Amino acid sequence: MSDGGTPAALKDRVDARLHAFVEDETDRLLAIDADLAPVAEQLRIATEHGKRLRAAFCYWGWRAAGQPDSDALVRAAASMELVHAAAVVHDDLVDDSPLRRGRPTAHRALRAAVAGRPAATAAARSLAMLVGDLLISWAGQMFTTCGLPAAYLSRARPLWDVLARELVAGECLEILRTGTGPDPAASLKVIRYKTAKYTVEHPLHIGGALAGAAPDVREVFTDYGLPLGEAFQLRDDLLGLFGDTEDTGKADTDDIAGHRPTALLALAWQQATGAERHELGTLLGRRDLGGDDVDRVRAIMRRTGAPARVEDMIGERVRAATRVVEQARLPAEAARSLTGLARTATDRRH
Repeated sequence: MSDGGTPAALKDRVDARLHAFVEDETDRLLAIDADLAPVAEQLRIATEHGKRLRAAFCYWGWRAAGQPDSDALVRAAASMELVHAAAVVHDDLVDDSPLRRGRPTAHRALRAAVAGRPAATAAARSLAMLVGDLLISWAGQMFTTCGLPAAYLSRARPLWDVLARELVAGECLEILRTGTGPDPAASLKVIRYKTAKYTVEHPLHIGGALAGAAPDVREVFTDYGLPLGEAFQLRDDLLGLFGDTEDTGKADTDDIAGHRPTALLALAWQQATGAERHELGTLLGRRDLGGDDVDRVRAIMRRTGAPARVEDMIGERVRAATRVVEQARLPAEAARSLTGLARTATDRRH
């Protein structure tokens, strides 16, 4: 593998381009008024860490189509991380999540900037919403100024419309289905549109479109990307309740307190006894959950076998994704990297 395409080297390249872009843009923001410093700080925090999986999938979508390594492509791929940063800020705001990567979420952190003002909590939430809006605008800006020829960019432009539509649709579906009767099929649809597609499938397709990928290669991207993206989010669902908060950096009460329509909850509900359903019903959606409450939810889920079933679903999807790559006629380096990314995306603790 070329040095620039190893996982560590690619992450470093993406980090460097993101850092340079964000620093330049926050300097321009602060030139408008120094009072924007708290907003600039949240923009930096939202973009400074991450696994950079979406950028990696975009990069290997380009390479899988037969194109060589390209610094301009790395910059285009890095823009995928700004989409993710925007989605995280908005998602935390919608869910009123208190923590992200061990730090207060943007809408919580920004309360300090408006402390003592009328409706301070609402003002902080408004600021966070605008942080997310600017991040998504930055994504488009970074992509279109990446340095690739305009003809290449025009091939990928329609895919950004699809990404935005499906990402927003998935977030809306989660809101509309929060607190409703648990349904595994409905939960998987939320997973597919809210996370799976913009995490794996869309970055692959955008990288491939930039490279002029043939139809058969684009088909591989979907057949690989959808099951792997679902497996990625199923792992997140497990980690959200059963992971170590020191590793995840998020509160382990979020999904239960928010009564989110996760596949984990839907599968547990299917197999729960009447008494267990009643007990879950008294706990789901409560914002004052204690450690004993969360332990009880975990115990019910384990008794129903739901965590084991979700693990099986992850394994099934990873095997399906890697089988697609094994059977496809992709460049050897791209095939190896996509197989490795399937493990990286799903065999993790955060």
